[in-house]
Amino acid sequence: MILPSVAADLAPTGVLRASINLGNPVLAQGTPQAPSGITVDLAREIAARLGVPVEFLCFDAARASFEAMAGGRADVCFLAIEPARETEVAFTAPYVLIEGVYAVPQDSDLNTPEDVDAPGIRIGVKAGSAYDLYLTRTLRHATLIRGHEGVDTFTAQHLEAGAGIRQPMTAYAAAHPEVRLIEKEFMEIRQAVGTTTTRRPETIRFLRELVEELKADGFVAASLRRAGQSETLAAPALPEHRRAE
Repeated sequence: MILPSVAADLAPTGVLRASINLGNPVLAQGTPQAPSGITVDLAREIAARLGVPVEFLCFDAARASFEAMAGGRADVCFLAIEPARETEVAFTAPYVLIEGVYAVPQDSDLNTPEDVDAPGIRIGVKAGSAYDLYLTRTLRHATLIRGHEGVDTFTAQHLEAGAGIRQPMTAYAAAHPEVRLIEKEFMEIRQAVGTTTTRRPETIRFLRELVEELKADGFVAASLRRAGQSETLAAPALPEHRRAE
């Protein structure tokens, strides 16, 4: 049973305001007027458990989605776990695991993620994305060039590499024969549900336990399947929540 104090804390306006990033096609599809996908399904389920309606605030970038929640316009967000965000966001464990990969020109000498981190290499990234934050703190030699979309910046500025999420990057490479992917991922992107760190401990615990329940009972896998995404992207439930085989 959900405590009334949890609903009042997580949805203080009486409506759960969910920040949705339509810029990540694995997690959300559709339009701002009619969004769909795993993050939308999760938001609806959270609201249903709280006994409140849900409102979707849709953005085209993770940075804007984060800012909406951090600024008090949204109550929950669906973002990748990154240290730069954790000062303001209390995350659940991941519900989906996706990969960050590089695109390079077809004739490039770069063949591994390690090759890309070299002096003189410029990498196009989507500003404020999980892979922007990750590469900002891990690259030692290469230079990041930020733009609205990493692969567009890579193409428009004739950069040595572009960074992005495997699924849309694979589609881009298939449509542009002059581009290929470096198959090995440079990072694992752990997508989680988040709310502000100012929420009560029982509220954060409610979100974390609900996500584990929805992973364990197949909700996450089924939602991915309905959205045309691979259910293998679903993160495993923590051991104490896994169903008996």
